[in-house]
Amino acid sequence: MKEKLHKTNAARHLDTLGIPYELISYPVDEDDLGAQHVAAATGQNLAQIYKTLVLRGERTGYFVCVIPGAAELDLKLAAKAAGDKSCQMLHVKELFPLTGYLRGGCSPLGMKKLFPTFIHEDCILWDYIFVSAGLRGLQIKINPQDLLKAVPAQTSPLCADGYE
Repeated sequence: MKEKLHKTNAARHLDTLGIPYELISYPVDEDDLGAQHVAAATGQNLAQIYKTLVLRGERTGYFVCVIPGAAELDLKLAAKAAGDKSCQMLHVKELFPLTGYLRGGCSPLGMKKLFPTFIHEDCILWDYIFVSAGLRGLQIKINPQDLLKAVPAQTSPLCADGYE
């Protein structure tokens, strides 16, 4: 019997747009919410697991960056993408009230508000990538071009070279 997966706001958003995707579930480890765990638990390539980060620009306000799981966000590159001089990561206690998502389950899709969103430029090298479906233990497998349309988002360099 096939497991019935919970439809999240992110999945419903894709359904509304008619964009194809696949929901992939995995066991949650509350002590390890990182992309490495997601890759290991789903048997997927870590380079295709993307994490969603929410930031605040000093002048431009909130924005979202989606980067490969093994990478570290370069704050200068992120600020530049958002058209700002500097930015900082959103404090974890601010995440749920702003986006409707918890740490480890933050999706670039279906947030409470639409924020400017930037996806690391190498996403287009893949036929598909994985992003959170908006719930810990659930990923969306999606073509990156479809994700760029659905959010809507732009590609931009967001990470220092050699992050693998």
